[in-house]
Amino acid sequence: MAGNGEKPSAIIFGGLNTFSRALAALLVPPRGERLVSHLRIVDKFSVSPPTTYLGAEFPNVLSQPDVEYRQANLTVPIAVASSFDPPPGRAPYSYVFDLTGEVNHDRGEVIAIKLTFTVARIIALEAAKRKVNAYVRLQQPVYESSDKGPHDEKEDVKPVKPLDVWWHETLRMLASIEGLNLVILRCGFVYGPYVEYGLYPLVITVASVYGYMKKPMKTIWGPGKEPVHTVHVEDVAGALWACAVWINQQGREQANALAGEKIPFHNEKSKAKEVDGVASPDEQPVAPLFNLVDDSEMTLAKGGSMITEYFGTTFEFYSNFETTIAKLKLDDLVEEINEHHVGTWTEMLQHSDTPITQTPLNAYMDKFALSKHKLAYNNGKIKSVIGYQLKRPLFNHETLREVVEKWKEEGTWPRLEGQ
Repeated sequence: MAGNGEKPSAIIFGGLNTFSRALAALLVPPRGERLVSHLRIVDKFSVSPPTTYLGAEFPNVLSQPDVEYRQANLTVPIAVASSFDPPPGRAPYSYVFDLTGEVNHDRGEVIAIKLTFTVARIIALEAAKRKVNAYVRLQQPVYESSDKGPHDEKEDVKPVKPLDVWWHETLRMLASIEGLNLVILRCGFVYGPYVEYGLYPLVITVASVYGYMKKPMKTIWGPGKEPVHTVHVEDVAGALWACAVWINQQGREQANALAGEKIPFHNEKSKAKEVDGVASPDEQPVAPLFNLVDDSEMTLAKGGSMITEYFGTTFEFYSNFETTIAKLKLDDLVEEINEHHVGTWTEMLQHSDTPITQTPLNAYMDKFALSKHKLAYNNGKIKSVIGYQLKRPLFNHETLREVVEKWKEEGTWPRLEGQ
């Protein structure tokens, strides 16, 4: 534990293509008080030249003193171990943020095991060996919640695809590691400035296309009551930090007593024997776990209407007959549906007051994006146990405008007359 008045040092593993940039900006803001004395970010990507989208502000974070980016292959234990070695004259790293994991939904099980489960295990085992004060794992929205219930952390939410199963299995493995000061943060669908990854940035982009075409945006999933709970990226960063401070103060045993949840098995039993480190199917490991969503209680209909209204159009549902046919032929319809999106988005980029030739945003909706999603979390526990207060409690036109304007400022979103 850092001494009185001494700030902790931190490592962020992974997440450069998701949310670690926002976390880094919170920990070592270019303007404002730092929360950590030294920050190291470790991921597989290059930042110079960049091999993933960085956003306009992240290079300013990296250019500061006592901020280091290290490109490393996190599937190699020796590379992970060396990443824990502090710079000369520095104290050992005390806070570890694990944002690793494969997020491309078209990847198969072998890749999911290697890049999600195994990477997290290598990092966590080293963290336990080094006796870090806090190990915070960010869990992506890889679940489907039940139709009814409190939607709290005790609900047995179900992973859907093979990729999701191994995200869930990773939590069971982490919870089983002795001596790991673990806390798990389970987030909803994330949006915010410079977040181009995930469901909502894609929906925002496609909604702008329909606004440009002056046509309604339609979906087959009427009446749209399914929850798709959201959270702003600033709250992902803020809650990650709050979790680290909390587990550092409590320690694992007390944290389990205050916020521990059993993590059930949702895999094939045969897989437990095939992959090193998988917790026994008969066990339900316990770890401190918190949901993180905003207060919007977003649904498909509510979110679709709010976003399309911002772009001057409407959100509608296909007829029952059209919906029945589409559900039966969803695989065949993906390309047909995207013909309009992708071509019009390219036209919008070309017609921008300064034509845009490169952008991380696209309007291609794959089968995952076009499928039904149902994720509801209750955020009461993180508020009551940790005392976390949401910075952006509502997803609305104001927060959406900030997202779009940031992209316009950096030149990745088209500036069009009348928009």
